[in-house]
Amino acid sequence: MKADFQLSDVIGTVYRQGNLVFSPDGTCLLSPVGNRVTHFDLVNNKSFTFPFENRRNIARLALNPQCTLLLSIDEGGRALLVNVNRRTVLHNFNFGEKVRDCQFSPDGRYFAVTHGRHVQVWRTPTFTDERDFAPFVKHRVYTGHYDEVTSLTWSFDSRFFLTTSKDLSARIYSLNPTEGFVPTQLAGHRDAVVGAFFSADQETIYTVARDGALFTWRYAPRRPKGAPEPESDEEMDEDDDVEMRWQIVSRNYFMQQGAKVRTCAFHAATNLLVVGFSTGLFGLYELPEFNQIHTLSISNNDIDSVTINKSGEWLAFGASKLGQLLVWEWQSESYVLKQQGHFDVMNTLAYSPDGQRLVTASDDGKIKVWDARSGFCIVTFTEHTSAVTSIEFAKRGNVLFSSSLDGTVRAWDLIRYRNFRTFTAPSRLQFSCLAVDPSGEVVCAGSLDSFDIHIWSVQTGALLDRLSGHEGPVSSLSFAGSSGALASGSWDKTVRVWDVFGRSQSVDPLQQQSDVQGIAFKPDGKFVAIATLDGQLAFWDVADAKQVGVIDGRRDISGGRNIDSRVTAQNAAGSKYFNSLCYTADGSCVLAGGNSKYICLYDVATGGLVRKFTVSQNLSLDGTQEFLNSKNLTEAGPVEMIDTTGEAEDLQDRIDRTLPGASRGDMSARRVRPEVRTRAVKFSPTGRSFAAASTEGLLVYSLDDNLLFDPFDLDIDVTPSTTLQTLRQKQYLKALVMAFRLNERYLIHQVYETIPPADIPLVAHDLPLPYLSRLLKFIAGHADESPHVEFHLIWIEALCTYHGRYIRERGGEFGSEMRGLQRCVGRIETELAGLGDENVFMLRYILEGGKKGRAVPVKAMEVEGGEEGDAEEVEEMEVEGEGDDEDGHKSDCALHILRRVFYHSKTSSAD
Repeated sequence: MKADFQLSDVIGTVYRQGNLVFSPDGTCLLSPVGNRVTHFDLVNNKSFTFPFENRRNIARLALNPQCTLLLSIDEGGRALLVNVNRRTVLHNFNFGEKVRDCQFSPDGRYFAVTHGRHVQVWRTPTFTDERDFAPFVKHRVYTGHYDEVTSLTWSFDSRFFLTTSKDLSARIYSLNPTEGFVPTQLAGHRDAVVGAFFSADQETIYTVARDGALFTWRYAPRRPKGAPEPESDEEMDEDDDVEMRWQIVSRNYFMQQGAKVRTCAFHAATNLLVVGFSTGLFGLYELPEFNQIHTLSISNNDIDSVTINKSGEWLAFGASKLGQLLVWEWQSESYVLKQQGHFDVMNTLAYSPDGQRLVTASDDGKIKVWDARSGFCIVTFTEHTSAVTSIEFAKRGNVLFSSSLDGTVRAWDLIRYRNFRTFTAPSRLQFSCLAVDPSGEVVCAGSLDSFDIHIWSVQTGALLDRLSGHEGPVSSLSFAGSSGALASGSWDKTVRVWDVFGRSQSVDPLQQQSDVQGIAFKPDGKFVAIATLDGQLAFWDVADAKQVGVIDGRRDISGGRNIDSRVTAQNAAGSKYFNSLCYTADGSCVLAGGNSKYICLYDVATGGLVRKFTVSQNLSLDGTQEFLNSKNLTEAGPVEMIDTTGEAEDLQDRIDRTLPGASRGDMSARRVRPEVRTRAVKFSPTGRSFAAASTEGLLVYSLDDNLLFDPFDLDIDVTPSTTLQTLRQKQYLKALVMAFRLNERYLIHQVYETIPPADIPLVAHDLPLPYLSRLLKFIAGHADESPHVEFHLIWIEALCTYHGRYIRERGGEFGSEMRGLQRCVGRIETELAGLGDENVFMLRYILEGGKKGRAVPVKAMEVEGGEEGDAEEVEEMEVEGEGDDEDGHKSDCALHILRRVFYHSKTSSAD
């Protein structure tokens, strides 16, 4: 079995904190998700997560105008420089202080970073003349503010930039010394300035304060009080001695009672200003007239980030309190993207039988259905009134079952998206686990209050039976694949196997050394894996009630130390254990996750550790560090646990926004930090990916890693230039193989579409088998973007003709590629059918559109290449018209089109 799983996406968490960034073309959006960055393709409805991780939660993102470099800065001021195309980290740097804002200049040569009361400007990383990589070279430090700088904005010519600060002012700086320019302070606000922007002609500046004041500044001559304004520009030019300065020309107020301005953005080309308020309301205004275009409430909490794409059509909003991410098209007043993650920690997950959907459940009582391919939420169920503890699909995949602490087990219809059945017990119980019979006839649930297992009929909703025998709370349930046996694990240190339909125990209780936390049946139903509280995995033969293997996973799962822990991570293995198990599709390996930052993959036959996955390295979470830094320890305890919000200068920063109960930790402490945990792990039905419900969200690890540069069998002679030279020599197969070796998409695209259609069967016949999977995957992805329908179908036909038997023998290896081709061909069929119907309607309209009065009999089809027999199959058609030349010409054109269509239909049917 392949074990090279890589993180491909983070689902269930769309926004945490920080700023949102649009790509230069305005079609993609970058969102910070904890210490990672997720890329949303808004046009193709896809998403992926970059593989790199910051040390802590990301505070600021900046993307250069060429969309090649991404600067990701965390809460502690540590930055990562990332190559966007390759998705790799080029350099890391520590600014040494919290960064409020970071912006690249419009020409891409510099980027500015706020550094406390100062602003630092750095040169964009590039190569020097000696071909040495110079990642961070400081250009200059700008001072002048008396308090922390909150934001900055570049002018469109990259010569000046604006800064705003908590000292109630904004300042204008020049990048390089400019003759006659003096750094200018724009003062007059009564609250901290949130944003400042240049107009398109750079003759006007707009400043927005937190108290809802908007000031408009213009560069005009300074006049003494009471002096008349100049009547014309000529009079102003004659008086050359008048001092020029920036002055307030208008003051406007947003008039939002009790609301503070949290964020704002300005689109200079259309003069649109977007303002987000602390009440969850945003306003859209047209400047300089200050006309209110629209206001809309999109959240119940603060709007933390807003940005506008290049065309000014889409507005992106982020609200960190509820994890909301929205993209709104203001002209049509419709949502392009509207996503929200779980408010609380995820408890469990489930894959649909076809692997196309992922379902998650959380302590917030919500169940969300996610599209596994795009990463977007399809539907949210909110009927549960308490935490959802377990979810499971029926075998056919259209019915989902869920158990909750509110005392109900619910059945959901995923076709109509509704709750069609609710199961309850005679007494009020909190259900902790769930299992569904493979036939979908019965559903079972266990509780922490009662030690019985309740069984209901799915058809009638009636309680069929209660299985008694456990002496402790039931923690896990699992049905065997085909035999119908039910295994139940309990805190009484036993696992019992029940014959549900025979109402009896099939074997004696399987005695364990510690409390049972999780169980999982092997796909054949003959063996069961058991995870216990002492960190061990036990494997039992169900038929003989015999233990066939054991794995001691305490050393594998141990790791990660809390900031207030008094023992080392190595000695803290007593609190580490597995609580979720999942077999692979072939039953050769078992995946285990639990109370740790690690997910372990074990080989069942040998008991060896195949691979260990690290859930997160985010230092903002507890349990991710192996060693604690002694400099962070004080007499009052760890620095991270000390509440310093009350010492902040600003009232907004002094407010304690921590919500008791929302984080996992010691509830008696004043401040708690979430701990890194894995609540559930599940393999996809295809076996090429698995998902883990963790503190960071739903992490999806996949073998289908679509890296842009993954050289295959690369040689020193294989370069883009030699590939193109080979292509010009009409050595098409060799050029295609060289392009796949380099694995550059633009090069593969060029070689692929240069091959003549007549040579496609020959190239497909001689294609080396190692490149078959890559070519199929490329065609499946490229056909959605290309207009060459027949060209792609010729390729697909040739590859399936010459390599169909090889693909059929290795169906598991080519499953993903063939499903992609199936979707591609299905889409082409649907579009062509619609186009054919549209042409038929158009022809009927043309034939019936002539004026009445002239009849033209059609008795023979005068088509070049047609046969005389064809005319007999065409009914006599009459086109009525008055006989003028124009109408007669229309009728003749219609008849000619109809004849051509009839002839082509005849020739196609003959072929």
